[in-house]
Amino acid sequence: METGSPDRPGTATEDEPVWTALPPGLLRMRRLLLVVWLGLLTLAAGLLPGLLAGPAWAAFALLPLALTVWGWSLVERNWRSWRYAERADDLLINRGVLWQQQTIVPYGRMQLVEVTSGPVERHFGLASVQLHTAAAATDATIPGLDPAEAERLRDRLSELGEARSAGL
Repeated sequence: METGSPDRPGTATEDEPVWTALPPGLLRMRRLLLVVWLGLLTLAAGLLPGLLAGPAWAAFALLPLALTVWGWSLVERNWRSWRYAERADDLLINRGVLWQQQTIVPYGRMQLVEVTSGPVERHFGLASVQLHTAAAATDATIPGLDPAEAERLRDRLSELGEARSAGL
């Protein structure tokens, strides 16, 4: 999902940055986690007690199933809300469906940029970029990137951070 100027799509203007969306692998990972956790909840809350208490109790298994269907679309809406843009002096990160949040991290304020990847992320071929600044409130994360993109972004942000912080 990229936007650009009306006369040249895909190019950034001074007021309008080029936004980069998160890859679909993050959506697949989050949906799998949703199904696994709510599947376990279904077993624990509905099916196992239903075997002991009778078929009336098994109706409780429908609640986690309904939550899975509802969560399926919520996970996608949340995934679509994440995007980031590299500008000349700072990095923008947008996220959120109901409570939208935009984080602006000036390159000169970055102290540490790290790439992390847990076991589930590695299985799906994903990595996250974590930005640390002097103010803990402005620390930011970009989850679910392709590892090559995460490393490219880390290297670029580190370079820009060193160049911009030299004058501080």
